[in-house]
Amino acid sequence: MVTGGKTIKDVTYDISRHVEAPPTNPRWLLAMAVSLGLLAIGTYAVFRTVWDGIGMWGNNKTIGWAWDITNFVWWVGIGHAGTLISAVLLLFRQKWRTSINRAAEAMTIFAVICALQFPILHTGRPWLSIYWVFPLPNTWGSLWVNFNSPLLWDVFAISTYFTVSLVFWYIGLIPDFATIRDRAKGTIARAVYGALSFGWTGGAKTWQRYETVSLILAGLATPLVLSVHTIVSFDFATSVIPGWHTTIFPPYFVAGAIFSGFAMVLTLMLITRKVYKLEDYITMGHIELMNIIIIITGSIVGVAYITELFVAWYSGVEYEQYAFLNRATGPYAWAYWTMMTCNVISPQLFWFKKIRTSIVATFILSIIVNIGMWFERFVIIVTSLHRDYLPSSWAMFSPTIYDVGVYVFTFGLFFTLFFLFAKFFPVINMAEVKSVLKSSSSTEQINR
Repeated sequence: MVTGGKTIKDVTYDISRHVEAPPTNPRWLLAMAVSLGLLAIGTYAVFRTVWDGIGMWGNNKTIGWAWDITNFVWWVGIGHAGTLISAVLLLFRQKWRTSINRAAEAMTIFAVICALQFPILHTGRPWLSIYWVFPLPNTWGSLWVNFNSPLLWDVFAISTYFTVSLVFWYIGLIPDFATIRDRAKGTIARAVYGALSFGWTGGAKTWQRYETVSLILAGLATPLVLSVHTIVSFDFATSVIPGWHTTIFPPYFVAGAIFSGFAMVLTLMLITRKVYKLEDYITMGHIELMNIIIIITGSIVGVAYITELFVAWYSGVEYEQYAFLNRATGPYAWAYWTMMTCNVISPQLFWFKKIRTSIVATFILSIIVNIGMWFERFVIIVTSLHRDYLPSSWAMFSPTIYDVGVYVFTFGLFFTLFFLFAKFFPVINMAEVKSVLKSSSSTEQINR
């Protein structure tokens, strides 16, 4: 999984030098400038939303929350692959995870932070949102939240997932922080990384405890991968809206989340690989294996789309049948067919090894998959709401520039956090890469 005949010393140098060097890499500066530009543009939209209220959005009496819940579900889905790569593949002892798990875990944390912006802003009064969402005791009367609502289940599921993922990510960073601490020449850097490393000594007992804690956290995080998007799907599945009220949503949403999450991991890893010249660590083998997972999860998503159509027809419920007919032929048919093209057809191109092992093709297709998965959430939400049971309430939804601006804000926030992480934290897990270095060298010699 590591090429170039690297030694343990090489691994330490190659990963640490990006952290130790001053922030003058022109590629990193360009990436940060673009990210901060998006953040600045989006911040204005957030400011207007907070100042003037969510009336600035394109919501109407029929479609109460379209664009932003689409973004919320999309970002939560993006956060799935990080924990899957880290926790599930750790439990299955998959060595190929070692070079990509650190960045994938960071992606999970940042994606969940972006997702949380939407329900907080949607309350209309973000400064009160925590008070309204959590069941906090109060002295102003009965304000207990509705425990029967899947929206509250979301709060518990996502906050638990975020907490476990954050701890899992930080625990994995501690040995690498200690390595950078020991190499640091400046007083401030030594003090900062010394504090972050929690006095790591590298003794045998320390390593034993580290591995035990990692396995326990992986065991906790694995069911959370399945539970989080299952509960997000309940937001829709427990309603009576045609197109939402279906039992296929939990597995369908989980597969879609892993599908989109892996696509985003690929996008980020290909950028990181190029910016920091990490071709020996993020190899074509890693990229090909992730592309194979995209084929599998993309096929599951395609089967789920077909199953939805079958269930709607077989149910004999005219409202359900109309909902799916309207998706394919109604005013938003362009969104439906964009979704089908991006999510069902494009991943199948990875069956060809030439495409599966092409950097350019992988980068383009990973972005196409993410676009397709955004349209999937848009189609589910908007097409079901804009033609419900009452023709008198039928309406169309069009986003305003403030809807788009808030989405741009989360992109700016996500990439700013990710590029700061890539600069000041070791982007590849040095300790785990060193542990597979011997087997990687043996494999490389055999292949020669």
